[in-house]
Amino acid sequence: MNQKKAIRGGVTPLFPYNPCMTVGDDIWVAGQIGIDGGHSIREQTSSALSKIDNLLTEAESSKSDLVMVTVLLENMSDFGDFNEVYASWLEGTILPARAAFAVKELPAGAKVEIIARAVRGSGSA
Repeated sequence: MNQKKAIRGGVTPLFPYNPCMTVGDDIWVAGQIGIDGGHSIREQTSSALSKIDNLLTEAESSKSDLVMVTVLLENMSDFGDFNEVYASWLEGTILPARAAFAVKELPAGAKVEIIARAVRGSGSA
């Protein structure tokens, strides 16, 4: 039987949760915010994606294994800038499914929160 494993990836959660969990080859990345990266949507997106990279690496995976990404934006007018950073980050991979939502507010005053699911080894040739 597969056991749950908590993945930290150098992320220090602001609240009581694990930033990432694995069960077998399934990987769930909790919502990552990038307020430590700066104030702009581009800076916060880059920081959140970097955290996801670190979590996936510790889970013996990578962004090429992503199957679903959910994006929460404080302001949908930031979608274009978010999308440019996100698309560049995923360049060269099979793009995962994605949903994007505008929300009233996010934790710690973040502009974006990114949630992801991956299946280890699914992006390998």
